Amino acid sequence: MPVIRLDKYISERSDYSRSQIKSLAASGKIVVNGAIVKKSDTKIDLESAAVEVCGIPVSASKFRYILLNKPDGYVSSTEEHDGISVMQLIPPELRKKGLFPAGRLDKDSLGALLITDDGELAHRMLSPKSHVPKIYLVKLDRSFESKYIDIFADGIKLSSGEICLPARVKAVENCDKLAFIELFEGKYHQVKRMFAAVENHVEKLMRLSVGGLILPENLGLGQCMELLHKDVENLFSPPDFDRFCADYVGYFSAFMLNNQ
Repeated sequence: MPVIRLDKYISERSDYSRSQIKSLAASGKIVVNGAIVKKSDTKIDLESAAVEVCGIPVSASKFRYILLNKPDGYVSSTEEHDGISVMQLIPPELRKKGLFPAGRLDKDSLGALLITDDGELAHRMLSPKSHVPKIYLVKLDRSFESKYIDIFADGIKLSSGEICLPARVKAVENCDKLAFIELFEGKYHQVKRMFAAVENHVEKLMRLSVGGLILPENLGLGQCMELLHKDVENLFSPPDFDRFCADYVGYFSAFMLNNQ
């Protein structure tokens, strides 16, 4: 039966310091398996202990995975020198040391952003070898043109001279200014630059999926949800692009058209 000190267990799974945990325990605010524990160096069962601090359960998982529906105006960084960090959107009960955004979304972009403290998983997700696709919905300034499909599939050349990997793009049925696009890489402002290369302009961009991790329709802008590790593994089982576009055309298309 593996055991661990209570203060170590909590500090690894929360934003509390060891000194804070010691103080909270002494004041009777830490509960283990239904009983108050006043000594922070108490040994607990690593696998079965149920721990609460100030009435809030402490996740048993060493790593934390949070899916955020990023709103406009927040930077995908732990720092705030470029603006307000997305980390400010994480509620206190989900915060812990070491959390960071796994990947980036531009400041004015919306949608799915994974926040975690699992560096190994983030590295695996972001590695070009993993080929984790990302699907976006874009609102365009001008009507979508069918020629974009072949141009993007061939690997479009950006104004900088960079060549993009082949990408899939598809118009939203009955809405000529909305389109889905699937990428397998993440160059700087890539989606906007790709459409700029075909003389169109992206007015709004929302990421709907990272691999098989799909943004739920009921997760509002600025809201987040904790994921289980088994759910996060869906990252590496991406959906079929055509089926995804058919399934997610309704709600998100209406959102993009009705929210300025």
